[in-house]
Amino acid sequence: MSVHGSDNLMIPLTNYGIPCMSMGFLVDDVAPIVWRGLMVMSAIEKLLRQVDWGSLDYLVVDMPPGTGDVQLSITQNIPIAGAVIVSTPQDIALMDARRGAEMFKKVNVPVLGLVQNMSVFQCPNCNHQTHIFGSDGARQLAETLGVKLLGDVPLHLNIRETSDRGKPVVVSSPDSPEAEAYRKVASAVVQRLKEVRP
Repeated sequence: MSVHGSDNLMIPLTNYGIPCMSMGFLVDDVAPIVWRGLMVMSAIEKLLRQVDWGSLDYLVVDMPPGTGDVQLSITQNIPIAGAVIVSTPQDIALMDARRGAEMFKKVNVPVLGLVQNMSVFQCPNCNHQTHIFGSDGARQLAETLGVKLLGDVPLHLNIRETSDRGKPVVVSSPDSPEAEAYRKVASAVVQRLKEVRP
């Protein structure tokens, strides 16, 4: 990881104009990350305050599912504009999503809404659609929680292949339905942020 200047800030990796930093960049490629408590907060502090983020419109923090040390440390130490809960439509994932949403509500972080990931699989050969993980689970949970469904992201080979090549689907196939799904979610998040922070 490279650093610069007298302040010794880490330089984030940047792809298509979007800077990125990860706990995974701070450890060996094959080393497991089994941090708890103070180690988690120390790593989060490094990622937030010791990185040269430059001028940002938004800072998105991708957290593991659940209600563990990472979530609690961030919510207790950093002002958060809102949380986006991402879940597949299957029941077991929705249980974690609900716990996460309830935790954010309890600590007064607005839940901007839910995103239903892997909502439908479309066969690349015949275009038949299959709801492998169930249908509309996140939509139903959003209604139960009284929050918005921000969008659906399909399970599509193109998304995985382009991500693996380091060229996201919104760049590599900007006119595809998959790219449109991501743009729709991004627009919905921005709109919700305007609503909760006018």
